[in-house]
Formats: sequence, structure tokens, C-alpha cells
Amino acid sequence: MEDVNIKITDRDGVIHDIVAPTDMAMNLMEVVRSYELAPEGTIGVCGGMAMCASCQCYVLSKTELPEMGDDEEAMLSEAFDVKDNSRLGCQIQITPEMEGLEVELAPES
Repeated sequence: MEDVNIKITDRDGVIHDIVAPTDMAMNLMEVVRSYELAPEGTIGVCGGMAMCASCQCYVLSKTELPEMGDDEEAMLSEAFDVKDNSRLGCQIQITPEMEGLEVELAPES
């Protein structure tokens, strides 16, 4: 079992140092929900299907992420508050390569 350290800035600007498991097939959105870093019902509304952008985050670190898929790209093209470093948390799997990842949750739209 290998855990990774991640920094997540919530929507109130509070930075959380999180230890996330890599052996549970979780994605970043599920980690945010499990640590209750966003109010219930405001993140992962679509259940992680890349259909709502409620889990949009801004990647602050230089962590190498998997390439964006077509569904994620399409959803971000319709979302609010999108920046060049926007990604959907539901599309970022927690793997050992995510060590040191730093993200900020996008504002609730």
C-alpha cells in the first residue's frame, strides 16, 4: 500500500494537507468528498461521469497528469470559471505519480 501527499485548497481558501490512498482506485473528486472538503451536494454531483464540472479544480503544481480525455475537455468547454490549468477531479486517478499534487477547488457555479 502506498499513500500520496496532496495539498487541496478548498473554496474558502483553506489549505488541507491530505494523505490519499493509491490502492483504492479513488479519484481526486472522491478524495475531496471523503475528507469533506466541500459541502455535501456541491462536488461530484454527476457521480464522477465528467458531466457536471462540479469537481473542477485548478492544478497548481507541476505534477504530471494523464492527458485530458474528450469527455473532460467537452465538459470544461461548457463550464464556468475555467482556467488554463483547469481539470475535473473525477478524471484524476490517485496513483503513486500524484505525490505532491497541489490543487485548488474551483468556485461553486
